[in-house]
Amino acid sequence: MALDSRPRLVLWDIDHTLLESRGIGHDVYERVFPAVTGEPLRELSLVQGSTELDIIHNTLRLHRLDCTQGSVTRLAAALADGYREAVDELTTRGRVLPGAWRALADLAADPGTWQSVLTGNTTEVARIKVEAFGLDRYLDLSIGAYGDDHRDRAELVGIARARAGRQLGSEVPADRVVLIGDTPNDVAAALVAGARIVGVATGKYSADALRAAGAPVVVASLTDLPALRGVLG
Repeated sequence: MALDSRPRLVLWDIDHTLLESRGIGHDVYERVFPAVTGEPLRELSLVQGSTELDIIHNTLRLHRLDCTQGSVTRLAAALADGYREAVDELTTRGRVLPGAWRALADLAADPGTWQSVLTGNTTEVARIKVEAFGLDRYLDLSIGAYGDDHRDRAELVGIARARAGRQLGSEVPADRVVLIGDTPNDVAAALVAGARIVGVATGKYSADALRAAGAPVVVASLTDLPALRGVLG
């Protein structure tokens, strides 16, 4: 059987899939939220698997604050500034997860594979995180999709496909897109969009939870490169 020569797009989740920031995100919110809203951060909306637009909207509502386009934009910009100021903390407290370097390098050796991210982080925060740890050498961030592109994570798959298609000059079919992530929301986004999904049980959700969400393949960590390779072909 002839090998499929169509381009393949591998989209990585960032937090708890490629790296851990170990509480930096919450700390940044605590620092910038009062400056933007005039209120202390009393509660942060659910983060795991959510887009930043969702987190911002829901957190503002938890504080009974008006959720306007202006307030959302100001808070997103303040978060980016907060991460820039916290880069040293991020690299000291955080870490690249086991197997991530090798997996990224291995896929980068495939001439028909392009790698980027599909993440709940905003475009700028995602860039700051992956550049802080040097992961950007393997990722084309211009063809990724981000938490400030759309509130619905499943919509991000189409956004990434469109960006990749424009850059590559060739459509990337949904069945040639592979998401790699650690939450049921990553799984749902892939399934709704017709993409493939590999669950990685390195976050807050167990392998059983990811399978229950519909992931046909789940690896314990990215150190299981043979299993990851088996899915990708």
